[in-house]
Amino acid sequence: MTVVDAHHHVWRQADLPWLLGPMQPRIFGPYEPIRRDYPMAEYLADIAGLGIGKSVYVQANWAKDRFEDEAAWVSSVAAETGWPHAIVAYADMTVPDARPALDRLARHPLVRGVRMQLHWHENPQYRFAAGPDLARDPVVQANVARLADYGWSFDLQVFAPQMAGAADLADACPDVPFVLQHAGMLEDLSEAGRAAWRGGMALLAARPNVAAKLSAFGTFVHRVDPDLVAFITRETVALFGPDRCLFGTNFPIERLWTDAGTLLRAHQDATAHLPEEARAMIFAGTATRLYRLE
Repeated sequence: MTVVDAHHHVWRQADLPWLLGPMQPRIFGPYEPIRRDYPMAEYLADIAGLGIGKSVYVQANWAKDRFEDEAAWVSSVAAETGWPHAIVAYADMTVPDARPALDRLARHPLVRGVRMQLHWHENPQYRFAAGPDLARDPVVQANVARLADYGWSFDLQVFAPQMAGAADLADACPDVPFVLQHAGMLEDLSEAGRAAWRGGMALLAARPNVAAKLSAFGTFVHRVDPDLVAFITRETVALFGPDRCLFGTNFPIERLWTDAGTLLRAHQDATAHLPEEARAMIFAGTATRLYRLE
């Protein structure tokens, strides 16, 4: 089976503010091993022999005013190496009108969507967005809705308590495909935490324009946990269906605790009970459709 990696990064350390200067707490823990360049050649070496045939680059938080520089640089890497095959770029959705920024991104044919991370948490180490309810901000909703004019998706990143607001955002933008990052970022593994996550996921799954990315399940446990991968996968696929689920490695972040082969096998094992047609959608078909991979 050909696999599409729907979420990975390549980077140059000098372009990423969060990799420079003193170590700052990050959601995925200590990150000394990835405080360096991670070029495409190294990514391709990491996935060699695994059957991954295409990939989607997702923005890696360059300085905000360099959002087009990031898309341009990744496009140059693609021109040189043939990888990646699509780009999810950054644009600030909180400005009065995002269209000038979107027009700049549209100069780069590989751009297929936008991610602005909206996740907010009571734990400051897990917090990214300026507030918990940006998905309900009318300005954000208007800007995200404009992605439909470009034929682009929005990569949606929220925690369980924010999912009701995220569902409102999806309702406000019915013509925009949404890709829920990391299957909703389950971080509270208690029974109550799992129940809250499942309830929020059901809200989002009820929106036909929302799909779920099966990626980054090691973010909060800092390892590949086959039981956790199987649980999140089983619950997410049951809610969204295989035609709205897609796999991603989140490399090199997950490289902090695993290799790509171990990660991919855990996801393959978690879907082993499904029909082959369903697995083909999860590992290739859904990403190919959403990100218009040719």
